[in-house]
Amino acid sequence: MATAWQAEPVPDARLLVLDEALAAELGLDAAWLRSPDGVGLLVGTTVPAGAVPVAQAYSGHQFGGFSPQLGDGRALLLGELIDAGGRLRDLHLKGSGRTPFARGGDGLAAVGPMLREYVVSNAMHALGVPTTRSLAVVATGRTVSRETPLPGAVLARVAESHLRVGSFQYARATGDVDLLRRLADHAISRHHPGAAEAEQPYLALFEAVVGAQASLIARWMLVGFVHGVMNTDNMTISGETIDYGPCAFMDAFDPATVYSSIDHGGRYAYGNQPVVAEWNLARLAEAILPLLHNDDEQAVALAVEALGGFRRQYDAAWSAGMRAKLGLSSGVDQAVVSPLVDEMLVLLQADHVDHTSFFRTLAVAGRGDAEPVRRLFADLATIDDWVTRWRALGPDADAMDQVNPLYIPRNHLVEEALSAATDGDLGPFERLLEAVAAP
Repeated sequence: MATAWQAEPVPDARLLVLDEALAAELGLDAAWLRSPDGVGLLVGTTVPAGAVPVAQAYSGHQFGGFSPQLGDGRALLLGELIDAGGRLRDLHLKGSGRTPFARGGDGLAAVGPMLREYVVSNAMHALGVPTTRSLAVVATGRTVSRETPLPGAVLARVAESHLRVGSFQYARATGDVDLLRRLADHAISRHHPGAAEAEQPYLALFEAVVGAQASLIARWMLVGFVHGVMNTDNMTISGETIDYGPCAFMDAFDPATVYSSIDHGGRYAYGNQPVVAEWNLARLAEAILPLLHNDDEQAVALAVEALGGFRRQYDAAWSAGMRAKLGLSSGVDQAVVSPLVDEMLVLLQADHVDHTSFFRTLAVAGRGDAEPVRRLFADLATIDDWVTRWRALGPDADAMDQVNPLYIPRNHLVEEALSAATDGDLGPFERLLEAVAAP
């Protein structure tokens, strides 16, 4: 499942950004991380004694097509740390050079995309969405050839682990059921220890992953996040968001919103994310069928029943989250809330209303001033009627402001900040980071 490997030498390492709070959480000294040896750790060239960096192997369905061997083509798992809370955390690099899984790529990364992952993962964490974390971005002094020459960088990121649905697909593809079982046992002990006590531990593991992903995708949808590339190798067993490539927060509400230039059919559009997550989980179920039952038919039946829990759990998480966004107490009948939400989504889409701004201005309407929210709509009579019926339910505007962000990393602002950073000016990036850290 992994190959020992070393990061490529870095011509001129220069620390661009460091999350000092995360460093402290990991028991790492921020001042040391800024030293030459610390920066060496962050690019993988100075490795602690006893640590054996590895490139991990995994498979994946990419836009629906199965690739039996993907793996860390430009990434390395440096090792594991025990954080201040006693949790085991991975320290992982991206852009550290070619590995045996590079498949013709150069193994490198550019400053812009690595800073994108840093700022968006910080925003997601601040919004309470489970996510891999970004510890640091280091400029390498190397030029990376893309459409144009770009300055190179390495991202150091942290996760509960880097186990993916694709990890299980890879183990299953080897035909080695013992390897598959050992991987499942590792995933149980690492992420879902309660499953070990269940009558059917591997079924319980699958159910736990289904639940974790149902909760995660609901949170994406509630904040308007579009991942962009929901391949099975980008879905974690822990339930953390991973791999921020062509991702963004939606501006105008539209379920068809996409952020990957190669997603021509809209497979990973905002509105498709719950369906794709369910599809990915079905691929996980296929991978672990030999662990669920000796009889294939019974194994499939168990998997299908467990997978059926995704939609129920997603709907429950999304409905509870939307109720909170609208400031409605649990005492308001769901039979009243559901049609109100359905109407709201139709209105938002029809008038191309900004997703984030709507909920913030709606809180202002909850305090008695409906003008800011009215200005977002063309159809005033319909929104006036909707707001009147919503206000009759007694929304709590202060509670709304606690869950509806004022600040998100707007795509155009991210692009401006990354463009400036690529040219050597980190000022716009630092200002954006400061805002999204307290959304």
